[in-house]
Amino acid sequence: MSRVSDSGASASLNQLTVNESHSAAPSVASKISDLSAEKQLHAENVRPVAAAAPRWWESKSLEDRPLDSKHGWAIVAAGCLMLMFSMGCVNSYGTYQTYYHQYKFPDEPVSTLSWVGTLQFGVMNFFGIPAGILCERVDTRLVSFVGGAIMAVALIVASFCDDAVWKLILTQGIVFSLGASLVFIPSTSIPSQWFTTRRALAVGIVVAGSGIGGLWLTPATQAMITHLGPGWALRITGIIIFAVNSVASLFMRSRLKVQSRDKVVDFSVFRDLRFIFVFIGAVCGTTGYFTPLFSLPTFAAQIGGKSDSFGNNLLTIINAASTVGRIGTGEVARYLGNINTMATCTLVSSLSILVLWLPFQATGTMIACAIVYGMFCGGFIGLLPVVMADLWGVQRISTIIGLLYMANFVGTMVGAPSSGAILDNIGHDSNFKPSIIFSGVFMLCAALFFYALRVAASKKLIERI
Repeated sequence: MSRVSDSGASASLNQLTVNESHSAAPSVASKISDLSAEKQLHAENVRPVAAAAPRWWESKSLEDRPLDSKHGWAIVAAGCLMLMFSMGCVNSYGTYQTYYHQYKFPDEPVSTLSWVGTLQFGVMNFFGIPAGILCERVDTRLVSFVGGAIMAVALIVASFCDDAVWKLILTQGIVFSLGASLVFIPSTSIPSQWFTTRRALAVGIVVAGSGIGGLWLTPATQAMITHLGPGWALRITGIIIFAVNSVASLFMRSRLKVQSRDKVVDFSVFRDLRFIFVFIGAVCGTTGYFTPLFSLPTFAAQIGGKSDSFGNNLLTIINAASTVGRIGTGEVARYLGNINTMATCTLVSSLSILVLWLPFQATGTMIACAIVYGMFCGGFIGLLPVVMADLWGVQRISTIIGLLYMANFVGTMVGAPSSGAILDNIGHDSNFKPSIIFSGVFMLCAALFFYALRVAASKKLIERI
């Protein structure tokens, strides 16, 4: 009897538990349903936060644009035009220097007047870092437009400053080079973002603009000075620079938008052994680079007994060969590799100085030196930005190239004055061999550092890199 009673009680208890579970289920489900409805209502009321639109002065991402396209070649053409006038003015300063020394400032030493040209190239490289920072944070079209405007204003103001050398150093030298840096960095860095397979050729065409500018702007400047005077030559050149650069800058668009960062300049790249090799190689290369340009015409006149026109023709040959070399080596690099080609070009440049120029004084060897040196030193200059893009990518290419051009600044400020001092103090203005050896040895050291870069980049002896 008690067992029946216990089983009945147990059945009642189980039934009660089941009833409670059934009664509790709708309550829990109701709560879950209410919570889901509340979340859905909250999601409907909250709108996703859209990314902030770039401000009018910031770069806009164009990553959806295809690589190796017609737009990329338009940027190459624009960069070539911009370097044609910025670097062309630097290359043609010798025409102004001759006029200043003969007519305006005959009592001033040539070394003082040459500081205008030295600072044009040196300060342009010195401002490479801030120019690279601006290219990352500001629309590159605006950066290059402002650079062209500064160059134009500098030359126009310099046309009214012919009463003191220090005014020319300030305007035609320093201020002009400040504007040139804002043109030079975008022109040499942006094309790498738009190309992959033809990157070396594209950058080679851009940097060839400086050689093309040197070819025609030097005689054009001479003609303007002869018929109109140096003042109007500077003004006309400034107006042309502003007009051409204003149009060309419209195409100078960065393809990648660089994300903001805490560090304004990231010097961590100096912890990379490969960058150290490139940096030291660039210092050595630019240290020896200018001696043939500055001394070969004088050597032809004093030692070779040639006319001044022959010396100027040697410079024309160097500029023409450099133009061909900057384009041609870019195409050769497609098959041999950019680092291989750059190191070989630097090596041949050094050998042209030490083998063709140093031991001989004949007309044929001087012309051969001008052709070989011009062609292969053009490859050394043209491939440096391409190697930077290959090794460290195109995302930070502007600031990395800016850091690299600090090496060019050091080499420029050391090389040209040192070569002149060696000629004056050791060669006594008549023995060019010490300055020739100085130039050739530094170019040879640059080649060795570039070959060290080649080994650091790849241990394989035979590889396209």
